[in-house]
Amino acid sequence: MSQLTQISRSVQVFFRRLSGAPKTAAEAPRRTLGIALGGGFARGLVHIGVLKVLEDEGIPIAAIAGTSSGAIMGAAFCSGLPAMEMAEIGRRLRFKDVARWTLERGGLCSNDRLGRLLSRIVPCKDFSELRTPLVVVATELVRGQPAIFRTGSISDAVRASCAYPGMFTPVSIHGVLHVDGMLSYEVPTTPLKQMGIDCVMGVHLISHWTQTGAPRHFFDVIGQCFSIAQTRMKPQWEKDADLLLEPNVDGFAFDDFGRAHELIAVGEESMRAALPALKQKLGIVDGKSAAAKTNLAKRAEATVA
Repeated sequence: MSQLTQISRSVQVFFRRLSGAPKTAAEAPRRTLGIALGGGFARGLVHIGVLKVLEDEGIPIAAIAGTSSGAIMGAAFCSGLPAMEMAEIGRRLRFKDVARWTLERGGLCSNDRLGRLLSRIVPCKDFSELRTPLVVVATELVRGQPAIFRTGSISDAVRASCAYPGMFTPVSIHGVLHVDGMLSYEVPTTPLKQMGIDCVMGVHLISHWTQTGAPRHFFDVIGQCFSIAQTRMKPQWEKDADLLLEPNVDGFAFDDFGRAHELIAVGEESMRAALPALKQKLGIVDGKSAAAKTNLAKRAEATVA
């Protein structure tokens, strides 16, 4: 046997072992990525920064689940709206664009204006038209059960998910009253797991409504009460998060729409810091997935042979 033949066979064996060797948990490729976006009212603009980084990195998203403001951002992104365009819209957004004061007994405001806003900024009207699968989470008011929307009107589902108790009136869908999805899943990781998504990243906008001193108004009181209750809970959604992102939104009020630029930047910074951990879970190394590296090894083996 010639020396050249020995070298050729040795290289073939090497590549066969490289492509066929068992992978460690850290190296095992993840086939699908789901993003669970939590609520936070104006703080939800942070989600735009998170999605922008994933878009810039070319990391594919298999599905998005959203609660409250996370549902708004998810609907826009899944419709095909680029993150940069979402950022421009976010910078112009104000409380009056989503809320209208009302004398109804179910709440102080109606979010019917949110429906009109969605009709302008979200190209798709029905879940079936979306480019990326979307899950919107609300809560049935009477039964207290999660309401998981994956079909029908996007606008109705998002409005229901954003119906914060006491602030907004409940939203009726097919005769059933719905309120904010955060009562079911503060961060909707569990619905993505139930869909069979391999890797779920949750984005949790943890912050108290009242930062210092006395509350400014009724909204601060009810918001702070919910925040305290959620902090003391150990919900299932945390267990269903393969990676949990918690951007620092301390110092931002729930209605700080005027600071959209800062909130988006917080999201970008937080996501970039978490990129190494996310890429490891997805099997992405130096911009290439583990599956792509295996295919490269096979091509090299065939060339040598």
